[in-house]
Amino acid sequence: MARFITTRFLQALLSLLVITLIVFSLSHLTGSPIDALLPDDATQAQIDNLTRELGLDRPLHVQYFTFLQNAALGDFGDSTKWKGSSAAEVVIDRLPATLQLGGLALLISVVVAIPLGVVAAVRKGSSIDAVASVIALLGQSLPAFWLGLVLMWVFAVILGWFPTSGYGGVTHMVLPAIAMAWFQIAALTRLTRSAMLEVLDAEYIKLARVKGVSERAIVWRHAFSNAAIVPITYFGVLAGSLLTGSVVIETVFAWPGAGLLAIDAIRGRDFPVVQSVVMFFAVFFLLANFLVDILYAVIDPRIRHQG
Repeated sequence: MARFITTRFLQALLSLLVITLIVFSLSHLTGSPIDALLPDDATQAQIDNLTRELGLDRPLHVQYFTFLQNAALGDFGDSTKWKGSSAAEVVIDRLPATLQLGGLALLISVVVAIPLGVVAAVRKGSSIDAVASVIALLGQSLPAFWLGLVLMWVFAVILGWFPTSGYGGVTHMVLPAIAMAWFQIAALTRLTRSAMLEVLDAEYIKLARVKGVSERAIVWRHAFSNAAIVPITYFGVLAGSLLTGSVVIETVFAWPGAGLLAIDAIRGRDFPVVQSVVMFFAVFFLLANFLVDILYAVIDPRIRHQG
């Protein structure tokens, strides 16, 4: 088990190192931050002084190792749009709102998709199975921003049940959380259904029925406990995609989280904040997948022995 965890941890560190290289490269390809920090009538002396101050006159490999060292300490520089605050402070200030919205969307996804996938598999060919198939089809076909606008128009503008946008209590979170969760509900439902169908055809399930075990015990204790391995592997992707998918939904609903912050930073050419958002999202995504790998190994001993 220790060897498996160590291997996965090293793989996560390697992935994070590659991400830092990509972020560093993209920040240089988008142009020089000097253009955003200095006015158009800046003198050449001002440009040269700021270039030396930011270390942009150094070789690229030296700049990258400096960036890597600062990133390890959580230092991505000062924000150019939000004066007086570091880039990391600006992101950390917005992260709670994103985690609240993503957490509710994750809860909705699990609560809806898992039971729906199980029931659809148990009652294959029934009306419930047909409804699950329609939800899966629409969930993976409808763009999140379009669904968010439709939900806003129907439930906020026409019916007036929820606020149209902004930050607040649970009522402000319902519509954006549903819009974020819809795609994941579709994917998780399909995974759960297919995994359950495979397990329900297994010999030990038939043997349990022959022994007279109740159907509820067969479905949830014997079948689902084994089929759960498949959707669990998707939880890392699910958690990460809900966080990164907040960029679109937070923009539609004006939710002041890290996703909307990324859009504002890109518009304002605030490269330190953009780098901070990307790195925070990347770390969260890798951490979620690392925890899922460990949980997967705990559930299935074959995985940790192979690892």
